[in-house]
Amino acid sequence: MDAELLRKVALFEGLTQGQLAKVAQLGHTRDYPAGAFLFREGEGGQEMFVIAQGKVRISKSVPGIGEEALAILEPGQYFGEMAVIEDSPRSADAIAHVSCSVWAIERSKLDQLMFTDKDLAYVLLWTFVRTLSERLRETNDKIKAFFAISRF
Repeated sequence: MDAELLRKVALFEGLTQGQLAKVAQLGHTRDYPAGAFLFREGEGGQEMFVIAQGKVRISKSVPGIGEEALAILEPGQYFGEMAVIEDSPRSADAIAHVSCSVWAIERSKLDQLMFTDKDLAYVLLWTFVRTLSERLRETNDKIKAFFAISRF
C-alpha cells in the first residue's frame, strides 16, 4: 500500500513519513467478492486489515436471532487489530459487505517493526487503545439499547 494512502488511515496518522514507508512494506492486498468471509468469529487470527476499496461488515451471530451487524466499515478504516495485540480467537465475523479490497498486515511483521522502532510502537499502541475503548463504548451502548427494546 502506498505510504500516502496510509497517512489517511486513523491508525497511522501520527507516524512520520519514514515510519509510514516501513509500514507500507509490511502488508499485501487481498480481494474479496460480496458476501465472502474475511474471517469468522472463533477462528485464530494472525493479521489485521485496512480497507482499500469497498465495505466490510463486522457482525456476530446471535442465537435465536441471526446475524447482528455491529459495524459497516469503509475505505480507510481498519479492523481485526485485536489479533495483532493478543493471541485470542476472533471476536466477530468480518464479511465483505460489497466486493472489497483490503490490505492485510501480519502480526509477526508488525511485532518485528514495533520492536525495532519504539516511537512507532508508542503511536500505534496508543491508537489501538483509543480504538478499542471507543468500540467497547459503542458495543455497550448497543447492548443497553437491545435490553431496553427487549423489555417491551
